[in-house]
Parts: sequence; C-alpha cells; structure tokens
Amino acid sequence: MSIFDNKRLTNETFKLDIERMRRGWYSDKYFENIGRMLTVLASEKYTYSGNHHNLPVDVSPDNIAVGDIEVEMQWFTRRDGNTIVVGVDKTLEMLKHCTGYWDGDVFVDTADQLEVWAVHDGAIVKSDGNPLNAEPVIKARGRYRDFALLETPTLGVLTRSSRVATNVYETLMAARGKPVLFFPARFDLHEVQAADGYAYNIAIKRFNSDFSHEIGSFVSTDAQGDWWGGAGGGTVAHAAIASFLGDTAEVMMQFSRVLPANIPRIALVDFNNDSVRDTLRALEAMLKKYQELSDLGNESEAAKYVLYGVRLDTSGSLRDISVEPLGDPALDLGVTPRLVFNVRQALDSASESWNMPTVWKDAAREYCRNVKIVVSGGFNPEKIRRFEKLGVPVDIYAVGSWLFNNNGGTVTDFTADVVRVKVHGEWIDMPKVGRRPLANENLERVW
Repeated sequence: MSIFDNKRLTNETFKLDIERMRRGWYSDKYFENIGRMLTVLASEKYTYSGNHHNLPVDVSPDNIAVGDIEVEMQWFTRRDGNTIVVGVDKTLEMLKHCTGYWDGDVFVDTADQLEVWAVHDGAIVKSDGNPLNAEPVIKARGRYRDFALLETPTLGVLTRSSRVATNVYETLMAARGKPVLFFPARFDLHEVQAADGYAYNIAIKRFNSDFSHEIGSFVSTDAQGDWWGGAGGGTVAHAAIASFLGDTAEVMMQFSRVLPANIPRIALVDFNNDSVRDTLRALEAMLKKYQELSDLGNESEAAKYVLYGVRLDTSGSLRDISVEPLGDPALDLGVTPRLVFNVRQALDSASESWNMPTVWKDAAREYCRNVKIVVSGGFNPEKIRRFEKLGVPVDIYAVGSWLFNNNGGTVTDFTADVVRVKVHGEWIDMPKVGRRPLANENLERVW
C-alpha cells in the first residue's frame, strides 16, 4: 500500500479498464502512431540507416533494429521542492497488465520482459525545478513499443495523485497538525474520488510519520475511502436546514434523535448569517436534552445529544451579524478571525446564563467548552497560516477545491523520458537535451 507497510496495491483495488488501455483508448494518439510504426519496422527487419545519430564515437550504428529497440524510461515530477509521491502502485499495475502487443485479436503479454524499479507511495522526492536534478520515482527498461502507449495514463495518475497528496501535506503543515477535512469531492468528476481519497490518506500518514502526530483521516464520501478502507462522514447541509424552515436547532435535534451516536454532531450555523445566535440555540437545545436523558439514566440516548462541533461556512460575500464592520472586506466578510473568536466566546460562556440545577453547572460548562469549531469556505494554506499566526481558536479546517490546485508553486506535472537505449547489448545514454539519467536511492526493484 505504501512506505508505511511496504505492500503494494494491486488491480483488485484499481479495477483497470485493461482491454481498452491495451488498445490505446487512454493514450495520446502519437504514442499509438509511433508504436504502429515501430511494429511495422520490426516486421520489415529494418535497421537504422540514418546519418546523424548521437551514439558515442566508439559505438557502431550498424545493425540496430530500431523496431525492437529497448529503452530505459524514467518518470519524475516537475514540482519545485518536496513532492509526496502517490500513484506508483497504480502505474505499476498498468505496466504489469498492459505491456505487450497485439497479434491479430490476441494480446501478447510481455510485462515479464520489463525490468522495473519504483519508490513506494508516500515517498518524498525533491526537486529544485531543474529537470536535470529531478529524482525519478519509476524506472523501466524494456522494448519501447511494448509500453509506449502507457506513458499518458501513467503520467496522469502520478500527476494528479501526487498533486493532491502534496497539497494536503502542505495544508497540514499550515494547520500545525490540526485535522483537515477532505472536502473537494464536489469540485470534480466522481470517478476520481477513490484515487483522490487515497492520496489524501497517504498525505495524512506521511505527516503523522514525519511529525509523530496521530491525525485521523476524514473524507466526505465512501468512494474516497475505497482503496484504504475508509468511509465518508458528515452531518447536516444547508439544504437540510432549509427543509426545517431555517431552524438550525431543530434540524440538529432531529438529526441527533434519528442517527446513531457514532456520527459526530456538527451544527452548520451560518444559514441565517447569525452564527453566534444559531450556535447558542443549537447548543442549548441539545444540552437540555442531554441533561434530561442523563438524569433518567439513559446514557446511550444521551450520547446522541453531545454536540461535537459547530461549522462556520459564511459566504465570502457576507458579513456575519456578530462581526462589527471595519470597512475592509478582508476583515469583515466570510469566515474571519473575529467571527471565530465571537463564536468561541459565546460557547465558553453560554452556560453561565442558563437556569440549571447546581449539580449540572460544572458539567454544562464542560459540555459547552468541549464543542469544537470547524471552519470551511475558501481555506488554503495561506489563509490557514494567517489564522494560526493570530491564534484563532479553530479546531478543524475543512478544505475543498484548493487541494486540487495546480498553479504556480503547486504545479506537480509528471513527465517521462527515455534516457538510455540498448545498443549491441550495452546501455547507452540517449536523453534529449535538458535531461539526463538520474538516480534515486529509494528506487527498489519491483520485477
């Protein structure tokens, strides 16, 4: 599965579309064209007959069967700095199941003739932005026309998965180890959710390993947990509050009554743009029910009315009623530090004004102060770092579309280059200008 258990996922997990991948359905057309050309040249027993080769002076260009040329290809990222590599296992399964050629309607599998080295998912590679210094994550040697079609899909899975994992890791760094909820499912095709959720989970594991943390993985869909045994979680949406006529407290009461206690109760409190008021309404209603059931000795039902947290999701075009205007949109609109402080203060002091039996005073105070604050809506590492620098009392960050960001410093595009060819039984360096064969001590022989 990763560097964390030294196991690799197989096609039982990925369920590749092997038939169409073998036929080039997912490949840039020029890879199919070059494969067809090399196949024809091999059948004609063509040997190199040009005049402008790049071979060393002591290597003869005679009798080189270009159609069956064996190459060494290396895969690497162009992201500057550190990259959390994910997508290796799926790439290996593509090579394992789709390397070969068609003999009429029969696919001849030649994967066993490849030599393959790879890092594990979760490995870190470093780059200064110069491809001459990039660390390869996979190296394969074999007849080029047998795996030329796989360059496109292998680069695709490495690029996307590593981008998501690295963006998640940088977000965790900004959050200083606070949990980060994975909320980008709605911003892309549903078919990518399993791979994205896996990349997120690998980033969590890498962060925990690097910093001795025990942050959990929190995904929003079951598909995101498919490859690693996770499951989606969540509570109420704005639509649910609308269904309850805008009554946040009532929707939380019914949610708590109906659903099992193991689902955290997180109230979404921005529906009416009065986060403090709706926080207090939901808090009081749930605490009173919790008190009532506890006094009856019904602890299992009482547990269903523990308010785990409140989520602030104020639109970036709105100023919450509790936030005094300063005339600066950056300070007034959306989920701002002042809004979080206001809600935290309201939570911590709420029980002081309630008419409760003396025996419940301390318990009520603890109940309120244990309620966590979750923030969402436009969060990225830059905004999170600002909140953390200001000491804003956020407990959990929910991050969405930024985790797919592929712009500027987050560009994680992978590329693959042939860097050597086998000529007369010897491996000869043959990279294009600006590339060279590279080493990575974390590469291990796969087959």
